[in-house]
Amino acid sequence: MEKENATPNPRRDFLKKSSLITAVALTPTAAIKAADNQLDERIAQAIENVPCSIEINGTKHTMKIDPRITLLDLLRERLHLTGTKKGCDYGQCGACTVHVDGQRVNSCLTLAVMNDGKKVTTIEGLANGSELHPMQAAFIKHDGFQCGYCTPGQIMSAVACIREGHADNEGEIREFMSGNICRCGAYPNIVAAIQEVKKGGKNI
Repeated sequence: MEKENATPNPRRDFLKKSSLITAVALTPTAAIKAADNQLDERIAQAIENVPCSIEINGTKHTMKIDPRITLLDLLRERLHLTGTKKGCDYGQCGACTVHVDGQRVNSCLTLAVMNDGKKVTTIEGLANGSELHPMQAAFIKHDGFQCGYCTPGQIMSAVACIREGHADNEGEIREFMSGNICRCGAYPNIVAAIQEVKKGGKNI
């Protein structure tokens, strides 16, 4: 009986690996997505909602929420406060900026449950009824926006910039507003709006 040839066959090994890679590549995308969705559903079923109470724009909201949901998604998807925008979802653009206990935060990076018992202010909570907040009025006066998508986050950061004492000159304003990106390039107008509110001396 002849012994099986144990000599490596690079060509045969290459063909085997190529066939395996091709099979994986040809797996229907729908099948992969279905498997992912089933996994997500099983994970969701294993995680219980937790109680959470947050005061948002002066109104207290008590609810049970998924502990994985971000503050941004809670605001937009659950409470329908869509003024706060989702841009990069990585905390790099500032479009989702809100105030938590007076401090500006990127709501896309903050789990909603971490804000239990805290006070959150969104762009919807700045105006006093039909009267615009001074910063909102200044942005309109100085054309501090073009497409407007980043504007809510810009305004929230601009208010915080003054409250934090970082609006004494143009360079300081640009430094402490650098976390808010405007792809339209309205930075000079944004700076002008902040400077006007700062000089106005109003309590914001």
